[in-house]
Amino acid sequence: MKRLRDIQMRDPFIVPDEKRRLYYLFGTTDPDPWYGPGIGFDCYWSKDLRRWEGPFPAFTPPKGFWGFKSFWAPKVHWYKGRWYMFATFAPRSGCKGIAVLSAASLPGPFVPYSKGMVTPHAWESLSGTLFVDGQLQAWLVFVHEWVQAIDGEVCALRLTDNLRASIGAPTVLFRASFAHWPAVLDDMGARVIDAPFVYRSKNGKLLMLWTSGCAKGCATAVSRSASGLITGRWIHEPKPLYDGDGGCGMLFHKWNGGLTLVCHHPDDTPNERAILVPLKENEGRITLCGKPARRTAARWKPRHKP
Repeated sequence: MKRLRDIQMRDPFIVPDEKRRLYYLFGTTDPDPWYGPGIGFDCYWSKDLRRWEGPFPAFTPPKGFWGFKSFWAPKVHWYKGRWYMFATFAPRSGCKGIAVLSAASLPGPFVPYSKGMVTPHAWESLSGTLFVDGQLQAWLVFVHEWVQAIDGEVCALRLTDNLRASIGAPTVLFRASFAHWPAVLDDMGARVIDAPFVYRSKNGKLLMLWTSGCAKGCATAVSRSASGLITGRWIHEPKPLYDGDGGCGMLFHKWNGGLTLVCHHPDDTPNERAILVPLKENEGRITLCGKPARRTAARWKPRHKP
């Protein structure tokens, strides 16, 4: 058994399995996800969110797999009778992108499903997640990275019904500069945006969680769609939800119904760990329950270097 403080992990993603009464924890688990060859993604499971069993291999790249490095941010979703993992990979040369993996059950093993990346091959893309709209159209919500876009972008891309490929060109939903608080990295106005996660509130409002950096370190913010559609217009809260050097997270409900943010903290390798932050939801607004412990970064740096 392990505690969360014992598990090095970025980009944590928790899937509650009500049938088995288990919580499955996925994330970026390579010890060197920056430059080393990709090893894969591990999974842990727990009955109580305190004691975790694992690691169990959720994805190991098969021989001939196109991804070589930058194994980032696995997001796991149930869709039409199967489990799908949306994860970031980079080839030996060229841009990183998002591929779709599939498994019949949790925790896998997941196997390649899409034919390579579903994001544009000429784009530096990462942190993809699934959203299904009211017309049952599947969308990939992802980031066009700041190292190429300069002002990092959250984008949406329609997917085929079987999730194997994309349809048309991406739509830019918003940029990091559309909110007032993200840190400016250089004279060109570069700003990071990362880790979108789409959430439908109890009263039907469409919200999005996302991450950037501020003076206090890595921060997690909430935006809401004025139209209720994934295409927006997106309205941004004036301050981050959590600015204690924690980001790249998602929302889930515990068995008692409590809404919880899971994100990594602090934002430096190899010290990052998954943390659980209790939240309150009221009339489509999300706020913290109290003041969580925080570690202020001496100087925030973006995780992806140009």
